[in-house]
Amino acid sequence: MSGASLRRRAPLLGTILCSVLLLVLVSGWLLTEDQTSRSDALRTGGLAGGAVIALYALWLNDRRRRVEEARQEIERQRHEHDRERVADERFARSVELLGNEADQVRVGALHALAALAKGRVDYTQTVLDVLCAYLRRPFGHSRYDDGGGATHDNSVAAEHELQVRLTAQRLVVVLLPKTGEPHIPAPDLDLTGAVLEYLDLSGRRIGELTLRYARLHSTTDLSGCEISGPAWFTAAEVRSGRLGGRFLCRDVLFHDRAGFDGFTVNGLADFTGTRFEAASTFTEATFENEVSPRAIRGA
Repeated sequence: MSGASLRRRAPLLGTILCSVLLLVLVSGWLLTEDQTSRSDALRTGGLAGGAVIALYALWLNDRRRRVEEARQEIERQRHEHDRERVADERFARSVELLGNEADQVRVGALHALAALAKGRVDYTQTVLDVLCAYLRRPFGHSRYDDGGGATHDNSVAAEHELQVRLTAQRLVVVLLPKTGEPHIPAPDLDLTGAVLEYLDLSGRRIGELTLRYARLHSTTDLSGCEISGPAWFTAAEVRSGRLGGRFLCRDVLFHDRAGFDGFTVNGLADFTGTRFEAASTFTEATFENEVSPRAIRGA
């Protein structure tokens, strides 16, 4: 018999020997008493020996339980590792496809990234960073009046790219928690210099919002938003698009500072009911339509 086999059987052999020894000792000790019959002595000794066997069985069951729990934990960790590996591969592949020439492939890649973020909360901020980075890419369209010498692309490809960008905007909104979901962390959005059209973030919770030098075409709607981090609109401009440019900022709650320095709205600006809990600055901000200071301060 091998040494490993002996080591495995050693606890059982020791238990049996201990049980037999206890049976003999207890029975022998009771037989020394005149008032104890042989059958009672053997019965009591048997109970003592059986108790040792029972304790061994309980120990063995507990050991098997712990081994099974350890095995399940290993399987869980292996499954989680495989899940993370697959998610990382999906993420890398989707990001790679964002550079594909076909617009439908880029749209599919955007949806794949959004689906990944929905399934894995830890990917939400990363996916939003990728979507925002895509929207920060230089973009021109024939219907935009850049006023800065930007080159327009009148081709069909520009319209296709616009549809991809609008998809990215919608997915950004989908991944943001609603104001009624305070238990979900509010992600940050960095849209510095982005060219955006019909940006609708209404009713969403945002961490830090950066729209410095952004070009906002048509209606931009932040109504009902809750912004927990700093909000930067420095030198951003609301311009006309398919419809006149409007900046709707009704009932917004700014928990941190808000900078609108150099902000320009070539159309309606509505700050009705908006509250600023920290400092807000509007240095050299320009509004085509008059905006009540009372409404801007939310007083």
